[in-house]
Amino acid sequence: GYLRLIESLTFAVSTIVLKERSNMVLRLRPALGIATCGIFDDPAIVAEIKQAAETMRKAMVQLNELDSGLAAESSAQSLNQMMMMRWVIVTKEEFAKKIINLVAVECLCHKVKREAFACDEDYFAALHSHHAVMQAAMKAKQSANTAAADALDYAIEDFAKMYIKE
Repeated sequence: GYLRLIESLTFAVSTIVLKERSNMVLRLRPALGIATCGIFDDPAIVAEIKQAAETMRKAMVQLNELDSGLAAESSAQSLNQMMMMRWVIVTKEEFAKKIINLVAVECLCHKVKREAFACDEDYFAALHSHHAVMQAAMKAKQSANTAAADALDYAIEDFAKMYIKE
């Protein structure tokens, strides 16, 4: 048989699947973190998180517009339902995961270290602001109400103060 290599990176584990006669599966943990240590572009990370949040807001608006069109004829209704599923499953889920992963990996794992803060209070405030973004992303993923997107934007603005010097 032919040797096929499929590489799939996940949040904490890289999985390499070798398909041969033995169908052997190897699970390897990266030796270093997922992101390259020491190379950060803080404004770019914040911009990427803000863009993901804006995409989630757009999905909420689209969901509400499509939901208002569900009383139409059955073929349009089916199309609206399929489009709603796409906005929820593909867009909101994907971008909420992206925000949570960026905050967890790029920010918490690599940036928020106890020794970088003058006191425990500042350290805990930083942890709180990062956790608030992750929770707001999760809640925005679960809601079609744009108030959840507003809460996410607010959490991101608070969190961004750590990364963007004005």
